[in-house]
Amino acid sequence: MEKKRQKEKQTNVVSFIPTGDYYYKKSIQAMNSGQMDKAYKYLQRAVDLSPDDPMILLQLAIVELEGQGFEEAYDLLRRAYQLDPNEPEIIFYMAEVSGCVGIIQDAKRFAEQYLDMEPDGAYADEAAEILEFVAFEQDDYEELEGSGEDLYRQEQARRCMEKGDFPEAINILEQLVEDRPEFWSAYNNLALAYFYVGEAEQAKAILNTVLRENKGNLHALCNLTVIAYYEKNDEELNALLEVLVKIQPYAWDHRYKLGATLALIGQYEIAFKWLRSMQKRGYLGDPGFYFWLSHAAYFSGYDEIAKSAWEQLIELDPEKEGFEPWRQQENTYELDALEHDRDYIVEKLQSNYVSDRLFGLFLLNRTAHKQEIIAHPKWIDVDQFGAFEKLFLAYGLGHQFDDKNKVEASFLRAVRVPEILLEHYGKLTTLVAPMFQMWFVLCEHALNQNYRFTNPAAIAGANDYLFRSSRMLKVTKKEIAEQYGVSVSTLSKYIEELLMFLPTN
Repeated sequence: MEKKRQKEKQTNVVSFIPTGDYYYKKSIQAMNSGQMDKAYKYLQRAVDLSPDDPMILLQLAIVELEGQGFEEAYDLLRRAYQLDPNEPEIIFYMAEVSGCVGIIQDAKRFAEQYLDMEPDGAYADEAAEILEFVAFEQDDYEELEGSGEDLYRQEQARRCMEKGDFPEAINILEQLVEDRPEFWSAYNNLALAYFYVGEAEQAKAILNTVLRENKGNLHALCNLTVIAYYEKNDEELNALLEVLVKIQPYAWDHRYKLGATLALIGQYEIAFKWLRSMQKRGYLGDPGFYFWLSHAAYFSGYDEIAKSAWEQLIELDPEKEGFEPWRQQENTYELDALEHDRDYIVEKLQSNYVSDRLFGLFLLNRTAHKQEIIAHPKWIDVDQFGAFEKLFLAYGLGHQFDDKNKVEASFLRAVRVPEILLEHYGKLTTLVAPMFQMWFVLCEHALNQNYRFTNPAAIAGANDYLFRSSRMLKVTKKEIAEQYGVSVSTLSKYIEELLMFLPTN
């Protein structure tokens, strides 16, 4: 009898395994109580457990949309639409998200489809607004090439490039151009991806193919111009510039591309003409638009427009603080100042010696060419950097270090030494550059031995003294001690300490 009861008890036990629907319902409850963070987590769990439920995918996509996660929302809605292409709510949100990611033709198609299905539906007014928006946009944009599927794949590649995954972007775009041999924007993006991985010749070959098959393709011309500028191929650059200045683009994306390219290569007045024409007509740009508009305006003499554009940029991308064009202009030294010699800095950055690269990264914080050097795909290879180089790169990019952290505090004292030397000499010339080079050799060895750099002023003076002595220049410890505000005994102490870090071979 006891065994029978146990058997009945076992058969009546229900094993609780949460499903996607369970977490979906919990997400709705969380939304209703205003707990959006919880709702988002529940929906993510629901999608993990029920990846083929279109309504769960839709709900998570709506949350992503509200949080400005347009690309994530597009991916989710696209999956939902493939699972249920006849659900009106999914179709409406496909129209909404397509407009958000810039696939205008799909925004129009889905909005029309929704209104055909539900002319008096819950989203009818919003769908009509989308069609009005599309009609307005199409006054200024040429019809987009490629289908929605093509544009989606190109968007995937663009996101890969933004994350630095250029090989994956190349794979996507290679397949796309094979499937769509006349999808010229995909070719242009493929060329850029090759350029970013250092395959400049392959990039140029692709762009020249575009120009042969699609004569006058503005994006290809601009991309070739940028490559010629970075390669310092003045003959090709001038030939391309002669073509660009004659172009009179109508479409906004063409004006943007032309204006940004001309600003990059220093043709500010023509760049300002095209970028400003867009702003006057109500164009609401991305951070890149305001960055180049500000530069073009400032160097064309329109200070107020430049500052207004920069304010709009900072609202969109606060990390650009410190890159103002007028700050570069104010900090410009004499022509013989090596901190403003782009080629000198690039040579240091691409050296086989760590000390040279540390020197180049230090100068990155001071050069007027900072933005240009950072933007170049080959000049800074973070993947090859060691821990100290990454610290100097962070310094060069203006990172705020924590002086309460022992490692970071020690690094700040180390970098303070060349700062003091530069303050003392006013600028970096060919005469004093070897002294700085010597410091970075010593610095590399000192960092490897966990040296604490406790007195940067005394260390700067010791480095100066050792350098002058090695060049047989007439100098006394008393003289150097006075110049750097330390005692002779303190200077002597740090001279002895630095001597320990001189390379032995």
